[in-house]
Amino acid sequence: MTSLSIVARRSLEGTARWANAFGPIRLAVLFGLALLAALSTDAAKIMAQSLSDAFLQVTVFVAATLAIFYSLEAWYKIDVTSLLAKHHVWQVPIAAGLGALPGCGGAIMVITQYIRGGISFGSVVSVLTATMGDAAFLLLAQAPGEGLSIFAIGFVVGVLSGYAVDAIHGTDFLRYKGDGSEPTCSPCIRRVDSRAWRYLWTLFLVPGLFFGGFVAFQADTEAIFGTFMGTETVVWVGLIGAVVSLMLWGMVSPIRPESISEDNANLSWASAGTGRLGDAPARVVGDTCFVTVWVAFAYLIYELGVHFTGVDLQVLFKTWAPLVPLIAILVGFIPGCGPQVVVAAMYLNGLVPFSAEIGNAISNDGDALFPAIAMAPKAALIATLYSGIPAIIVAYGYYWLFE
Repeated sequence: MTSLSIVARRSLEGTARWANAFGPIRLAVLFGLALLAALSTDAAKIMAQSLSDAFLQVTVFVAATLAIFYSLEAWYKIDVTSLLAKHHVWQVPIAAGLGALPGCGGAIMVITQYIRGGISFGSVVSVLTATMGDAAFLLLAQAPGEGLSIFAIGFVVGVLSGYAVDAIHGTDFLRYKGDGSEPTCSPCIRRVDSRAWRYLWTLFLVPGLFFGGFVAFQADTEAIFGTFMGTETVVWVGLIGAVVSLMLWGMVSPIRPESISEDNANLSWASAGTGRLGDAPARVVGDTCFVTVWVAFAYLIYELGVHFTGVDLQVLFKTWAPLVPLIAILVGFIPGCGPQVVVAAMYLNGLVPFSAEIGNAISNDGDALFPAIAMAPKAALIATLYSGIPAIIVAYGYYWLFE
């Protein structure tokens, strides 16, 4: 049995200690992965390499990107309420611009303004069409050129869609008029509050970012940094960093304010807390671990699926190429950012074409859809369906013209 299998087996012994920190579903998933690694040497090797790749090729760069954006958000707060109130004519492009920002913060802020009755339904369609949620950070970290292209496409399509909806239905169509009696809900803010765990995670993040640079430039890391216990040193750093990220995934403290009010409307941005950076460090770790988990699962599903079934998903997707953009668009209708991160990861690994990623980016609404569903379900459903129309047009237009 290899050293990797021994490590995986020993990890089972400590699983019980984490039972109180992890939810039952998360604990079951991690326990299943550890059991599979303990029972199969081949699976252990595949999982170690996949988890290491997820950490070194994605996590470290996503963390760096999030740190930059969240620090800027904490330093330069934006008063969206005042901005939208002063510029009625520009509500649609402002909404699209906020939606095009990486993450879900800008889109959530626009949705809160709609729930207060301050903006038109066209602005809601505009922001939901332009946003692509946390998957944007993954694209920025791994393929900045393609990421910026998708942001630009999302913004333009969002503006056109918003103005088209307002022109067809009028600015008062489905305008939300709450009387304060409706139950409210806001999307969770992912945080890791423990400084000790954040420091431990950072201990692997910093060298991981260094090694990730060599991996990104396809350097011979084994020749440069050597091996340890029969496995590349770089793989060990990535593997342990990924395992710590998985542990922190189970310890993330989701915050769901009980109501959307003036006091918590901007909570989606890294502005809460004390100090100049607010809660940015806690949210960088929380959001990065969330993205890491979905990317790691995408890697594991692909690699283990090919290993145990012998089916090459890349060949399968090429066989059904005309349907792939439609499938990606339908996945975009799922609320939340997790499935969208998986689609982005599949695109970066060459499994799905650029047309599919464009369609998913336009149709997905990220976490911003949660408060809209909770307080204005009819408007949320119609806005989501409306965002699917330009997604189909743009995705298949690109597919037939360029692919």
